Amino acid sequence: MAKDFYEVLGVPRNADQSEIQRSYRKLARTHHPDVNKDPSAEARFKEISEAYDVLSDPDLRKRYDAFGEDFRRVPPDVDPEAWRQARAYAGAGPAGPGQGGPRWSTGGVRYPDVEEDIDLEDLFGGIFGGRGRANWGPIPGSDQEIEAEITVEEAYHGTQRSLSISGPDGARTLDFNIPAGVVDGQRIRLRGQGGRGANGGQPGDLYLIARIAPHPRYRVSGRDLTAVVPLSPWEAALGAAVRIDTPGGSATVNVPPGTSSGRRLRLKGRGLPNRRGESGDFYAEAQIKVPSTLSPEEKRSFEELRERSTFNPRDQR
Repeated sequence: MAKDFYEVLGVPRNADQSEIQRSYRKLARTHHPDVNKDPSAEARFKEISEAYDVLSDPDLRKRYDAFGEDFRRVPPDVDPEAWRQARAYAGAGPAGPGQGGPRWSTGGVRYPDVEEDIDLEDLFGGIFGGRGRANWGPIPGSDQEIEAEITVEEAYHGTQRSLSISGPDGARTLDFNIPAGVVDGQRIRLRGQGGRGANGGQPGDLYLIARIAPHPRYRVSGRDLTAVVPLSPWEAALGAAVRIDTPGGSATVNVPPGTSSGRRLRLKGRGLPNRRGESGDFYAEAQIKVPSTLSPEEKRSFEELRERSTFNPRDQR
């Protein structure tokens, strides 16, 4: 069951816009992933942002109050009262935010306990004598969501995408920009590119959800990036300055003497950029590599080190 947006922001259903904004700002400061390093902070921040996007928009809030979690899926010309009666008729219970709702599918509506689709016209027209098409005044179009997969490099530098959308008016191509510094799961709002409005209502918005694809070199955590940096035994033991590649270009990481595998060396601000605050960090994760074959000289050097050294890694605590 989807969470109630009012509960997410901690405000009553009759809250005014100033109260909603105050609550959002307070929660955003607490849970922003650039400030809060708790693993769950990013998901909580996205939840807070989505709730605010809806409740701060008068038209979206009106539809949310009428249709609950299904406000983006219910066709724009459906009368709320007829919709609630249809739910009651189908045994779905009362409608409202957080209460669930009919699951709209192409050409009809699907209920959890019904095997076949029910035609929307039959449901609202047949049961309620056509009241399902009643005029409720200007109704904004429904919002829509689509995922866009990008690479780590594209998330760092920004990129462009073209999207083909099929609708009642035919297919159309939409060109849009993905800004630099996008994080995985971030929603990009394309105003007016969603579903059509009814009775003179404005079209809905299209939300692009950025998904950063797995990368052969970099691991992504929020805005932070991690890459494995291979080191020779002598570089790890004696220290070294090692050149590494980052999405923003090459950089030098200083390896302290006595570095072991798994140690993370931070390059501050070299992770994904942030237009509204601090950029993420880049972490070079040390991985000590040994030669697969040794020359006679190398073998003698390692044998001499074995005889002279008192180091035992299994005694380390």
